[in-house]
Amino acid sequence: MTTRLIDIHPHIISPDTTRYPLDPLGGERSGWSATRPVTFEQYAAAMDAVGIDKAAIVHSSTTYGFDNSYVADSIAAQPKRYAGVYSVDMLAPDATQKIRYWRGRGLAGLRVFTTGSTMPGQAPTLEDPALHPAWSLAGELGIPVCVQITKAAIPALEKLLTAFPQTLAIVDHMMKPDISSGPPYAGAQHLFDLARFKNLYLKLSSRNTESAYSGKATPETFFGRVVREFGADRIAWGSNFPAAEDSLADIVKALKDYIAFLPAADQHWIMAGTAQKLYPVLKD
Repeated sequence: MTTRLIDIHPHIISPDTTRYPLDPLGGERSGWSATRPVTFEQYAAAMDAVGIDKAAIVHSSTTYGFDNSYVADSIAAQPKRYAGVYSVDMLAPDATQKIRYWRGRGLAGLRVFTTGSTMPGQAPTLEDPALHPAWSLAGELGIPVCVQITKAAIPALEKLLTAFPQTLAIVDHMMKPDISSGPPYAGAQHLFDLARFKNLYLKLSSRNTESAYSGKATPETFFGRVVREFGADRIAWGSNFPAAEDSLADIVKALKDYIAFLPAADQHWIMAGTAQKLYPVLKD
């Protein structure tokens, strides 16, 4: 089996701030987007160099807020190679209209950013009933929703997963659980508990491979359990490039080393198969 590679978490930044003005969510721009930005063309060249076949490019809300124009404009020329993951204010009265608008621009996934380097803590976004129309519409339209959250948001996420079983959610960076204690990974039990929700998927990223040998952890004992609990067909890989400081080549190597112990079929799901299930536009 020849396993292809699809990246569902790269970011791109334009040098043209007139056409694509800066308007970071929360008012603070992410440091990586200012110090090591990568344009669409630079990312495309980098993915060619390391053997990435396709990508779902994630809009940088910490650079552009809810204006997804750069991602939409970039992928328009190659819609079979690229999908776009966009952000809207899902609590706004016009959220459903905005979802339909950007979907009409060719974008295929949504992202709810509720915590991160420029937004410490956990925003209560997922708890707000005003989110429900947008969340429900995503399910109706077949748009998966990426959620960047901390452990504190799990109760709200569980309610959404239960109330809207048609809507698929993807947890960014697998919530970066503390795995330093080693087996049985008590610090990751909250992650394992989510496996019962069949409409929940996990995004394995460089943030996870960076901590592969944290403390007593190993890929075999930690990620092996993740795969057993969720199934490889509910896990997809994303580079987090260039937010991650390593080169794309090093990030890809880290992924392949991290999952090398898995059967070839499981590796295929993580490297390409699950991404194509979540974003059908990326199917061959």
